[in-house]
Amino acid sequence: MTTVLNPAGPATSAGPAPAPGRSHRRAGSVRQRIEIAVLMTPALVLFLGFVILPVVLAAVYSLYNLPPAFRWEHLADPERFVGLANYERAFGTPEFVRAIGNNFFILIASLLVQGPLAIGIALLLNRPMRGRSVLRLLIFVPYVLAEVIAGLSWKLLLQPQGGVNAALEAIGLGEWRQNWLADPDIALWTLFFILTWKYLGFAIILMLAGLQGVPEELAEAAAIDGASWWQIQRHITIPLLGPTIRIWAFLSMIGALQLFDMVWVTVAPTVRSMSTETMATYMVQQGQFAGQPGYGSAIAVILFFISLIVALVYQRFALRRDLAGAITRGVR
Repeated sequence: MTTVLNPAGPATSAGPAPAPGRSHRRAGSVRQRIEIAVLMTPALVLFLGFVILPVVLAAVYSLYNLPPAFRWEHLADPERFVGLANYERAFGTPEFVRAIGNNFFILIASLLVQGPLAIGIALLLNRPMRGRSVLRLLIFVPYVLAEVIAGLSWKLLLQPQGGVNAALEAIGLGEWRQNWLADPDIALWTLFFILTWKYLGFAIILMLAGLQGVPEELAEAAAIDGASWWQIQRHITIPLLGPTIRIWAFLSMIGALQLFDMVWVTVAPTVRSMSTETMATYMVQQGQFAGQPGYGSAIAVILFFISLIVALVYQRFALRRDLAGAITRGVR
């Protein structure tokens, strides 16, 4: 406490002197903010340039009826401005509505089929057995293959005279021969089988990684108390595997909504338009090959908002407690 002598009156107190460490803390905080800004700038520029800017441009293009080789001058033509007509057209087109349904069919089927399969196989592979490493490698191989290679391989195998029908004929099941990718009644189910074969390995490896974080002491204590293997998995292992399952489900949902390459490579365009069209394949077909970039941009915006809404809803109701545990706040 410093004292100031006032010639006109009694001595007055000027208040406490600033603590010597406060200025250092303030300087450190400024330096830390500058470092964060410098490190974030490259990533922020890339995010704005390759994510936000394309979304904004797609939203602008979707309000116009643009020619295939459009130029910037077309955006200034008031006759080409159609407002929300492209969106009305999209939701009024049966092919696009069916494409939305196909995406959600694959999404729900993936959660109901791939999830339990991945958990069951991961629990089995987590037990000591001979050749466990080789089995893990073989299961993960399909996921490593490029989508184009996997799609073309299955396209050749599932031809009317391909390997699958030949194998059925060889084992006496010739009556099961099908036009697997050309029959609209079974093409979507065939596509889902291919997707399960392709991406199940990733789910299994993810579950195995999550199982490594489950303490073995809990299972051993439950076994000593007389719990069976199934009871241990049901009441201990699977609940502790919950965060991994929720993360996988989120990735699977986003992948199902944005599905493009496997469908585009594997299924012929005529069959896609009848039964296996997805939002992404319909967007490329209309925006690029049909020469309607404005309409294709509207499809892209719809796909973006559907994915965003699904992600936000899932985060709000499923990932909330996982994210809450991962957020740290600075202590003052």
